[in-house]
Amino acid sequence: MSNTNQPYTNDLIHETSPYLLQHAHNPVNWMPWGEKALAKAKTEDKLLLVSIGYSACHWCHVMEHESFENKTIAQIMNEHFVCIKVDREERPDVDHIYMNAVQLIAGNGGWPLNCFALPDGKPVYGGTYFRPDQWKDLLINISTAYKEDKNKFAEIANEIKDGIISLNHFAASDVNTNISFDEISQVITKISKSFDHENGGFLGSPKFPLPVNYFPLLRYSFYAKDNQVKNHVLFTLDKIKDGGIYDHLNGGFARYAVDKYWHVPHFEKMLYDNAQLISLYSEAYKITKSEDYKKVVYEIVDFVECELRSPDGGFYSALDADSEGEEGKYYVWQKPDIDMLLGEKSELFCDYYDVSLQGNWESKNVLRRLKPVNEIAQKFNISLEELNNEIDKSKEILKNHQLKRVKPGLDDKILTSWNALMITGLVNAYKAFGDECFLKSAVETTEFIEHNLMSCEFGLTRSFKRGGSKIDAFLDDYALFIQSLIQLYQVTFSSKWLHMAVHLTNHTIQNFKNESGYFNYTSKNSNDLIANTIEINDQVIPSSNSVMAHNLYLLGHYYLNESYNSISKSMVLGLKDQLIRNPVYFANWIDLLILIIQKPYELSIMGAESVSYAQKVNRLYLPNVVLSGGSMKNSLPVLENRFTNDKLKIYICRDHTCLEPVQSMEEALQIILSD
Repeated sequence: MSNTNQPYTNDLIHETSPYLLQHAHNPVNWMPWGEKALAKAKTEDKLLLVSIGYSACHWCHVMEHESFENKTIAQIMNEHFVCIKVDREERPDVDHIYMNAVQLIAGNGGWPLNCFALPDGKPVYGGTYFRPDQWKDLLINISTAYKEDKNKFAEIANEIKDGIISLNHFAASDVNTNISFDEISQVITKISKSFDHENGGFLGSPKFPLPVNYFPLLRYSFYAKDNQVKNHVLFTLDKIKDGGIYDHLNGGFARYAVDKYWHVPHFEKMLYDNAQLISLYSEAYKITKSEDYKKVVYEIVDFVECELRSPDGGFYSALDADSEGEEGKYYVWQKPDIDMLLGEKSELFCDYYDVSLQGNWESKNVLRRLKPVNEIAQKFNISLEELNNEIDKSKEILKNHQLKRVKPGLDDKILTSWNALMITGLVNAYKAFGDECFLKSAVETTEFIEHNLMSCEFGLTRSFKRGGSKIDAFLDDYALFIQSLIQLYQVTFSSKWLHMAVHLTNHTIQNFKNESGYFNYTSKNSNDLIANTIEINDQVIPSSNSVMAHNLYLLGHYYLNESYNSISKSMVLGLKDQLIRNPVYFANWIDLLILIIQKPYELSIMGAESVSYAQKVNRLYLPNVVLSGGSMKNSLPVLENRFTNDKLKIYICRDHTCLEPVQSMEEALQIILSD
C-alpha cells in the first residue's frame, strides 16, 4: 500500500481510518493505538505521545501541516517519544481517557488533542492545538524533565489516573428517590433562562444545533401546554434552517456556527448531526405542518443519500470542512460569479440569500436567508410560487457550477452508532411523511449492520471499511442501534426488530453493566485502557447511558419486563441531583423522566390493516404513546391474547390499567388527546 513517491511512510499506512491514513506519510513515526506501541514505549523507556483528532477537524489539519509535516519537529518527536495517532471516532474509548486527562490538567479540551503519557498509558500532561514554536519547546521540555525525574512523572500520572477514575464514578442514589412534574417544570425554567430570544438556541457562541436539547422541550411543552417553550424551539429551528449553517444548495447542516447568528459555519458536515436533525425537523413538522420543515427533511436526506451512502449499504461518516487547503472554499461565493452564472436572475437570488459585492464573510458570501419571502416576492412583483420556482432554477445552476470545484474530503468509514442514528432519523421522517423511500432506506441500513457488524451471538463491531470490521463496539453502538430497532418496530410491527433489540440489550447488560447501576463505555472484555469510563452527560449526541435507559424503559413495556423498567428508573432517578443542578447536560435524561412521570398510553393496534392505521398515529405529534400491534399472532408479551380477525381492534392501556378495546382510530385518539 505504500506510495513510492512519498519520502516517508509510517505504520499508519496499514490502517483503514481516513484520518490515520492522512498521517501515513508524515515524517513522524506514527503508530496506531495498540499493544505494539505500548510495548515499544516500555522497551525503549519513552513517553507516549498520544495525538487524537478526526478527519473533518480543521485545526487537526493545521497542526499536521505546521508541526507533523515539519522534519525538524518530527525528528524530536521520533527521538524522544513513541508517537500514537488516534481517530477519535474510531476509538472514542481512548479519546475519553485522554480528554478526561486534558480537562483535568487544563480545565478544557478539544481537538486536536495531544497528551503525553507514561509507557503504561497513564497521562501526565496534555493540551489541544499548539503553534509550531510552542510544540517544539514543549517536546524538549517534557522529554528533558522525564529523563531527570521519572518518579515525579509517576506521581503526577497516578494523581491524574485517580482524577479520571473519580470523574467516572457514578452510583445511583436511593432507589426510593422520586421526582415530580413540578420539579421538571423548575428544571425547564432554569434551562429557559439561557434561551437566546433574539437569535434562537442558547445564549453565546459558537452555536451548535444540539437536537438532543430540543426533544425534551417539545415533550414538556406538550404535557405542560407551554407555548412559550414550544415556540422557542420552533423559532430556533427557523433560525437554524435560514442561517449559513445550513447548506442551501445541497442540503444538510454544518457541525456548528462560529458566531451567535447561525451565520458562518464550521463547514464540516457530520452524519450524526444530520441524522438527529432529520428526527427533530420531522417532529416539528408533525406539530406545525410547516412545508419549510418538510423541505429541510427531504433535502437533508437527499444530501446524505447522495454524498454519504456507501455502495455496501451503510452511511459514511463526514465531509471535511476544507478543500484545496482552505476552509469552506467549496461552499462560499463571490457576487460577480453569481452574476455571471445567473444573469438577470442574479438580483433576485442575491437578495434572497444575502449576497453582496463586499461579501457577508471575509469578502465572500455564505448563503443565508434574512428577509421574509413575502417581502422579496412583493419587491420583485411576483407570486410566492414564482419566487420559489426562480430560486430553485438558480440553485440548480449554481449547484452544477459548484460540481466543477474540488470537493471536500470524505471520511468513508462506516460507524455503527452514527448509522443507527440515521436509521432513527429515517424512521422519524417516515412517521411524519409516510414516504416509503425513507422506510426502505432505514431497513436497508439496518440489514447492513445486521449482516456486516453483528455476530451470531449479538456482539457488534464499531466500524466498517474495505469489507471488514475489527474494533469491538462500544456502549453507544449498542444503545443507539437498539434504539433504532425499537423505532423500526413502531412503523413495521415486525417483531423481528424488537427480538433483535432484546438480544442486544441482554448482551449489553451482561458485558457493559457495572456495580454502580450504570453501563461502562467499554466492554468488560476490554483491558487496554487505564480506567473504565461511564458516559452520562448528553452532548452533541445523547449519552450512551441515557439512551440505554430509554431503551430499557420501552422494552420493559413491550416485554412486560419489570427488571428492565427497574434498571431504567434507578438510572435516571439516581442522577436527580446532578440533573437539577446542571440540566443542560442531561437533556435526554429529562426526556425520559417526563415520559416516566406522565405514564404513556400503551396503544396496541390489532388487525389486518394495523400498520396503515399505525401510520395515522405516527403522523401526529403524540409523545405520550408507546405503539405496538400487528395482524398476526406473535410472541410479543404486550400483545398476548390480543390477536383478532377483525379489520381493527385497538387496546388502550396506561399504568397497568386497560380500557375496553375500541374499533376506530377516532375513538382511540379522542381518549388519548382528552388527557
